[in-house]
Amino acid sequence: MSEEKVKNAPSEMSLSEKQSSVDYTIMGKTTDLTVVQKTNIDTLHKEGKTQKVIAKEADCSQSSVFKHINMEVKGRKRCGRKKCTSNSDNRTLERIVKQNPFKNVGEIHKEWTAAGVNGVRKRLTWAKDWTAAEWSKVMFSDESKVYISFENQGPRVWRKRGEAQNPCCLRSSVKFPQSVMVWGAMSSAGVGPLCFLRSKVNAAVYQDVLEHFMLPAADQLYGDADFIFQQVLGPAHSAKATSTWFKDHGILVLNWPANSPDLNPN
Repeated sequence: MSEEKVKNAPSEMSLSEKQSSVDYTIMGKTTDLTVVQKTNIDTLHKEGKTQKVIAKEADCSQSSVFKHINMEVKGRKRCGRKKCTSNSDNRTLERIVKQNPFKNVGEIHKEWTAAGVNGVRKRLTWAKDWTAAEWSKVMFSDESKVYISFENQGPRVWRKRGEAQNPCCLRSSVKFPQSVMVWGAMSSAGVGPLCFLRSKVNAAVYQDVLEHFMLPAADQLYGDADFIFQQVLGPAHSAKATSTWFKDHGILVLNWPANSPDLNPN
C-alpha cells in the first residue's frame, strides 16, 4: 500500500464524471515488487522478452524491471536503511489506513503511536535521554500553509495497485484554493505570536521572522533565562546566512535530523 497524490475533479461534477476525468500522478519512489512479480520477471527474462514487454506482463514500471534484473545478475543485496518495524507493526499500519485512506501522516502517526509501534518506541527513547526540565528549555518552531477554503490542494490517498478508479479513492476539490503561510513557536512555557508570511520563505525573510517574532517570543517565554531553539532543516533554516545570524545573536540551535516531522510536536 502506498500514498499517492491525486488530481481531483471539480466539486460540482457527478461521481460518474469524476471517475472518467480524474487523472492520477504518482509521486515518489516505485512501489516494491511482489514475489509474484519478481517470479514473472525472472521467467520472462529467461525467455528473452524485452523489458518493455516484461513490464507490461508483470504490471509494473520498466525501471522496476531494469533494477530487478540488474540486481539479480550482479547478486547485489537490496540497499537502503533496514526496516525498523515488525510484520505486526505493518499490519497495524495497514488497518489504520484502510479505515480512512485520506488520513494525513500526522493522524496516522498519532494512531500508530497509540498502538505502540517499535519505531515510535525508539524515538520515544531518544526523547527521554533528556529530562523534562531540559526539554522545557526548548522552543519549537515551524512554518505551515493553512488553506482557507475547502481542503489542502493536492490531497493524497493511500491505496493499493489497481484502485485508481475506486470511488473510495476519489475526492472533489477546489481549483487554486486560498491559503496563507504562517510561522509559529511554542514551548512548555507557552506559545509565541503567529507571523503571517506574504512571500516565499528564503533566508532573508526567515531572518526577519526570527528578528521580529522569535526574539520577542523568547523574551516573553523565557525572560533572561537560557533557551534552545528548534527548527526543521528547510533551506532557509540551514542557510549559511541563517547560521551566522544565530551565532551573532548567541542562540543555541537544537541538532535536528532531516525529514523527521514525526519528531516535531507542532
